[in-house]
Amino acid sequence: MATTEQLLADGVIKTSALMDTYTPVFLDLLYTEDCDAINRILSTPGVRVFDTLRSQLKELVKTSNPAQVFTNQMLEEEVTKHLSGMPEFEYGTWVYYPWSNKLVHILSENEFVMLRTNRNKYKITDIEQELLSTRKVGVIGLSVGQSVSLTMAIERTFGELRIADFDELEITNLNRLRSGIHNMGLKKTVMVAREIAEIDPYLKVTCFHEGITDDNMEQFLLENGKLDVLIDECDSVDIKINCRIAARRHGIPVIMEASDRATIDIERYDLDPEYPILHGKVKHLDLSKAKHLKTNEEKLPFILPIVGIDTMSARLKASSIEVGQTISGWPQLASAVVMGGGITADVCRRILLNQLHVSGRYFIDLDELIADPVDDQQAETPTEISEPLTLQRMQAYAAKVPVKLPPLEAMDSSIARILVAAASLAPSTGNNQPWKWLYDQGRLFLFHCKVRSGTTSKVHDISAYLSLGAAMENLSLRAAQMGLSCTFDYLPDVGDAGDELAAVISFGIADEDAHDELVQYLETRCTNRNPGNKQVIPTTIVAALNATISPEDRISFRMITDREQISRLAAIISKAEKLRIFIEQGHKEFFETELRWTTESAEQTRDGIDMRTIDLSLKDITGLQLMKDPRAARLLSEWNAGKAIEKMSNDGVATASGIGILTVPALSARYSLSAGRAMERVWLAATKSGLAVQPYYAPVHHFALIRNNMGHTMPPAIRAQFEVLYDEFASVVHLMAEEPIFVFRFCYADPARIRTFRLDMDDIFSEG
Repeated sequence: MATTEQLLADGVIKTSALMDTYTPVFLDLLYTEDCDAINRILSTPGVRVFDTLRSQLKELVKTSNPAQVFTNQMLEEEVTKHLSGMPEFEYGTWVYYPWSNKLVHILSENEFVMLRTNRNKYKITDIEQELLSTRKVGVIGLSVGQSVSLTMAIERTFGELRIADFDELEITNLNRLRSGIHNMGLKKTVMVAREIAEIDPYLKVTCFHEGITDDNMEQFLLENGKLDVLIDECDSVDIKINCRIAARRHGIPVIMEASDRATIDIERYDLDPEYPILHGKVKHLDLSKAKHLKTNEEKLPFILPIVGIDTMSARLKASSIEVGQTISGWPQLASAVVMGGGITADVCRRILLNQLHVSGRYFIDLDELIADPVDDQQAETPTEISEPLTLQRMQAYAAKVPVKLPPLEAMDSSIARILVAAASLAPSTGNNQPWKWLYDQGRLFLFHCKVRSGTTSKVHDISAYLSLGAAMENLSLRAAQMGLSCTFDYLPDVGDAGDELAAVISFGIADEDAHDELVQYLETRCTNRNPGNKQVIPTTIVAALNATISPEDRISFRMITDREQISRLAAIISKAEKLRIFIEQGHKEFFETELRWTTESAEQTRDGIDMRTIDLSLKDITGLQLMKDPRAARLLSEWNAGKAIEKMSNDGVATASGIGILTVPALSARYSLSAGRAMERVWLAATKSGLAVQPYYAPVHHFALIRNNMGHTMPPAIRAQFEVLYDEFASVVHLMAEEPIFVFRFCYADPARIRTFRLDMDDIFSEG
């Protein structure tokens, strides 16, 4: 006696024998051979017979006489008359479905089609229905393609349907494909063809089980008559491109639906043989390379314009960032797929009937069409708006500062311009360059231009004053090179000038030994975001960096070189950088204020971060482009996701040879100016030693908010995460009674290719 295992194995073998079968068997009992065939079928174990012919005939009678009201007796009489003495079991067609062992009795083709399409009238007229029955439609890809195919089959809007897909049904497909679990492992082409056959066995379906290839493209488009419409729903970039090239060559219109915002593309190559592939969105690419694409990096330049990164839904943008992180593939929902199938079938029908002639990309976004009303009273997070720092205001403030040293006769505005040019080479948060200079009667006045620094330095303006301090250090170094000494009056009290006046610089004659060789590196110092090689920094260089700090300023510098500590700091810094853009104001400042997405915009504004300086992979650039949408950022925050965003920073920090931290006794404008000068000296000394440097502002700024009870400006969940991050940071770097004010990465790396632009001198320098 066979075991359960053997019986199951035998059952699998029998089922497998029918895995490629999708064509039903038609049987007409007026023919002897068909009678013999049906007898064999009826002797098959488990065969199920379905016979509703009489009901179908009654429907046929009613639909043929819509103005007449029939009683059941009248219907019976009309059916008998219609049969004209023929035995009911011999009338019409018996259809056998081998894969399900079902035998079904239906009307003959003409009557079946007439009855099945009766409720299409007059959305589709008889003449239109007849015309559609001659049309040939091709569908490549059977996710959305399945829904399209079944909808068109139900409407009966084709005479022949050619379907192509090389894939088999998997359990992960069942979130959007209509199928039973018994079909797992079945070719998608077979699955779709079977379902259509069970809806309407008279429809012709031609399957390309291997999908579309270079070898069968022409066959798919042309064999047994040219396609009237091609519907592209495949995932392959090269097939998307190549099928359009071929369709344009043969004058076949192409439709594509993206199942996101019901995005529908129509390309009427039949009406315009010169219509650009994908509306010209890929015209800048070498389309001949499409079939050779292997890696995601190679495919991205093609995928992005095809998808339309700026028009994707927020959820798809956010989800796309998680592909390869927390999800394995491109997300699709059954509701979107079914709706897309209906929309595509509708567009296809109207093209086939010569009722639609447009090309273009269209959206039917239910999130926009059917949505909760927007609260017009809801305001964005308020931001401080500072008045522009005009020449008149600067002069008024300067006039209030007492003259403590007599003006140097050798000093004039031309020298002042040279000094300010050196100062402007200093680093600043997001390259915002928050400085303005006034030269008046032998003195230079340094102002904090608040409209440029925005809100990135809320706590005592620490970020802005760090930048101003760095500018002061550059100026001091250049002055010493020119034989001048500088006397700095930090934050002079000028009453209502508030904190805009950062420093006043007076000049004298420098000592002969005042020249500092660090001045040689003002032009070469820059932010270098290239990955490091983890090479150990010699202790002599670490000592040299420490030696640049003046003890009297009470600024502390420490270099973390332990690999485990660097790894922990990489996790802290990268998470802080991610959380920053999850905050509304942080997101706005980073994507709208700091980043310069094109060379043209960087050259025009001469501030911000030129994307070329970030030197990201195309994949990471894509991630940033997706994150430009604040709705996508909010979703990732809600999902506690965004690991890919963390990875961008983590990869850089983890390759560091050392992480430098500057600390101060307390956060204040005065300490920030001193820390800025110290930071610039360390950075210049690192440049001299061949070290690449990259700053990280997000941890310090948000730790300062937390430490100064200003964290209420963050969403509670993000504030809680920053609190945890600060505790971890303090533990790793052994903070005592001090405040971190600057964090930077040191490494050995390839030279930076691009340096950020600087504002024109006329924008930052004025004379009194």
